[in-house]
Order: sequence, then structure tokens, then C-alpha cells
Amino acid sequence: MNRKSIGMFGLLTLLLVLVVGCSSPTNNTGTGNNIAADETKDELILAFASEPEAGFDPITGWGRYGSPLFQSTLLKRDDDLNIAGDLATDYEVSADGRVWTINLRDDVKFADGEPLTAEDVKFTFEQAMQSASVVDLNILEKVAALDETTVQFTLKNPQSTFVNSLVAMGIVPEHAYDDNYAENPLGSGPFHLVQWDKGQQLIVEANPEYYDKHPYFKKLTFVFLNEDAAFAAAQAGTVDITYLPAAFSHQKVPGMKLESVETVDNRGIAFPYVKSGKMTEEGLPIGNDVTADPAIRHAIDIAVDREALIEGVLEGYGSPAYTSVDGLPWWNPETVVDDANMDGARKILADAGWEDTNGDSVLEKNGLKAEFTLHYPANDMIRQSLAIAVADMVKPLGIQINIEGGSWDSIGKKMHSDAVLMGWGSHNPHEMVSIYGSENAGIDYNNTGYYSNKSVDRYFEQALQAKSEEEALEYWKKAQWDGTTGLSGKGDAAWVWLVNIDHLYLMKDNLDIGTQRIHVHGHGWPATDNIVDWTWSK
Repeated sequence: MNRKSIGMFGLLTLLLVLVVGCSSPTNNTGTGNNIAADETKDELILAFASEPEAGFDPITGWGRYGSPLFQSTLLKRDDDLNIAGDLATDYEVSADGRVWTINLRDDVKFADGEPLTAEDVKFTFEQAMQSASVVDLNILEKVAALDETTVQFTLKNPQSTFVNSLVAMGIVPEHAYDDNYAENPLGSGPFHLVQWDKGQQLIVEANPEYYDKHPYFKKLTFVFLNEDAAFAAAQAGTVDITYLPAAFSHQKVPGMKLESVETVDNRGIAFPYVKSGKMTEEGLPIGNDVTADPAIRHAIDIAVDREALIEGVLEGYGSPAYTSVDGLPWWNPETVVDDANMDGARKILADAGWEDTNGDSVLEKNGLKAEFTLHYPANDMIRQSLAIAVADMVKPLGIQINIEGGSWDSIGKKMHSDAVLMGWGSHNPHEMVSIYGSENAGIDYNNTGYYSNKSVDRYFEQALQAKSEEEALEYWKKAQWDGTTGLSGKGDAAWVWLVNIDHLYLMKDNLDIGTQRIHVHGHGWPATDNIVDWTWSK
């Protein structure tokens, strides 16, 4: 048995996924709209854009990109993204990698005072296995409660990334779980729900039954505001912290400071990797003869000036992206390419037989013009700006990119035959399998371009069959680039990754939000990941 000692130091993370709302926050203290917390008090008002439409049920997906707000998880990640214990004191993985045995704390209670036991863990995972939701537990064969503080998971096959299911899944109480749970969650986390006014605000208070470090702020009010309204609220002094788009980053607000956080919230271009001619089962076209040529993809990859994109589109708040996992423990830094290299890009195209035969500045090869369409969601200004900028950057090469904004429904009908400007980013390396694994080709928004590389698939399989996350690192990195092949720009360049978008937050000058770990996809809620450590600075 491979024993993992993870101790009982405790930082329970908070995840809040929110949707756009423009209503003024309801004053819960009876003083009109001026609800900003006095900085001597233990209350906080936070303005974010997104509201969880489906509610707060982990079984249907709440918390899958981080620890949930009201529930505890078996494991969590520390500030260095290492696995640490939450409900679990330690765990063991069998020699064949299929059996995971988790030992639980014996002092945990739900917010109603009832004890949390292994039966609640078993109930949670069995309910999730049976639900037709975004929670993917297909690898799980069965779960058993061996006694009150011991849970055993049996997998169908070894999978090192199963640890992320133990990090993401909030535990619900068997005795209090019903059809209304999503709107009235009960858990053992650091906060419990007090009031949810849909479209306006969410009020939570500290859970007195919480077993670990108690948060300084005893009451949190999340108000759901769009970008303009959130910034106006900050100017009016009615919120203590708000998410901030880069476009507002140069505007000063007295008494407030700007904090920039590094992310893996990336944007990149997903290319159709195969030639045209096939159709999906739904009758949608697959493939593109232009982007199927590796010379086109590689030329764009090294021609794009990522620093210029950061300065021009992100107001300087971002970092160059070369994969979907830059800066994470499983990233291979050898994937970095020298970009803004127009001469190198021209040589790649010329060597591959692309030339300007008609004098119209658009290259051709065997009668095929170097022209394709790049789609982006029409309501996303950053993606629109990135698409325009990239098209302008590669036009001098003789590559014509026609940009087109639309809804995700319309993009979904064209994403297998046209390029799409997409975004990903999580703390789970399995996301690489979703994006690049050949078995995921054409499934939802995964591997839209039908990328396939047998070496990459083999590295994925070796990473998944590893007995631990640490053992898997070598294979995740080789899948990106092993010196000969890989999914990155150094290899097949199935994607051209552009930038990682810094997450910006405007907050009161003396608000201390602690050490922010690298944020995942989605602006706003990742900042609250460590909210138990937030306080007023002295």
C-alpha cells in the first residue's frame, strides 16, 4: 500500500460560482444601499458577476472547480497546489491503483449539529454516480463505508486524477438531503447559508460547528452585479471588494487598491486538426483543409506576438500562454516558443509549399487559399479583441483569418470545421485529456478539432495509471513535449495558446486577502478560495 500522510492543518477553501445580475443589493441592515462593512467589523460585502443558477448541490456540479462554500471536501490543495487533508487525515492507494482507502476526522459536524460519518461520504458519491450531471465519476465502481471514519473507493481502472474528485466533491448529509437541497444547502464547511435573494444577493454566516480554523469575517454578503454596476458600487463605497475587468484597471478609486492575481485562465485557438470530408453523427462537418496543414498552425504559433496581446488587449495584466497548464506542477516549461517571429513563420510556410501565386497577398497551395474562419462568443469583448489582433498579426504572412462572433449554440455547429477562440484552465491535469485525448474527439466542447497522436495518448494513459499525482508528472509533461513529439506548439500545435488572463480585484486599502494561489478559469469566485484567511490588515 502507498500511504499518503497529509496531516490536519486546515485551510478550507470557498468556491462561489455566480451569474450576471444588475439589481441593487438589498440592505440587510436597514440603512439603504450603503451596505459596505465598517472596517472595524467582521462583515464583508463582495461584488461578483455570476450566480449559481443550479444552486449549491455538489452532486449536480457545485464546487467542481474548487472547494464548495457550505460543504467540506475529503481533500484540498494548499497554496502550492499540493494535496492536503480536509475531512481526511490520510489515505492509502492499493498496489494496483484501484482501491483508495480514506480515513476521516472524528470531530466533524454538519451545521445542524449532526455528526458527519463515512455513511455521508458513501451517500454523496453514490448519489453523484447516479446523477446525470457534469460530475464525472464513471471511473468509480463502488464506494463502501468500512466503519464510521473509514471510506473505501474501488475504481474500475487505476486513475491518478481520481484524487481531484476527492478534492472537488463536497460532502452532503444523508439525513438532510432532498429535492430542495440546492437552494437550502447544509454542510460542514466554514459558512452556512442565511439568505439567497436570486438575482440580487447571497448572505452567509460563519458556521459555529466548523471543525477547523474559523474565519475572521463572520458574515459575507455577495451582491450580483455586472461589470459597470460593480465598479460604480466600488466608487460609491458600498462594497469592500469587487472583480474588475482590465478595461477599468487604470481608474483610481480613493480608499481602494488594485490586486492582480496570476491565473491559468487561458485563451487560445482550437484548430480543426484533420482534413475535411467527414461528418458527425448529427451531420455537422468535420475538418478543415487549411488548418489541417501543420505549417499553417506552426506559422501562426510563432508569428503571434503574445506580449503585444497582453499590452494591447489585457492592459498589461496577463501572461503568455503556451499550453493549457502553464505554471502548474504538471506543466512542461520546454513548451515555450520564441514568438513574434515573422521571418521564421514565412520560412515554415514557404518550405511547406505555400506561396502567393495570384498576387492578392493570400498564400495558396495546390489551389487552396490560406484562409479560414475564427469564431468567438459575440458577448465576450476580450475574445473578440484577441481574434481581431491575431488576424491582423498573421495577415502580413499571407494568412487570411475571417473572424465571426456568435452564440455558443451557433459556434457549436461549426467548431469541428472552423477554428474557435476558447478558454480553459483548472487545477486538474485531466483537463488535458479532455482537450487533446483522441477518445474525446467531438464530445461536447472537448477536442473539437479531432486531434489525435498515439504517443500523446500513451503518455496520458501512463499518467492516469500512475499510483500518485507525483508519479504522473513525468508523463503529463512528456505528453506536451518529449523532445520529438507532443501536443504543444513544439509538437503538433493543435492549438495556438495566446494568453493567461490575470484576475483583477479592487478592494479596500486595508483588506488582506492572504496568499492567492494561481486562479482557475472564471473571474471573481476563485479569489475567495482562501477566504478563511481574509482579515483587515493592521
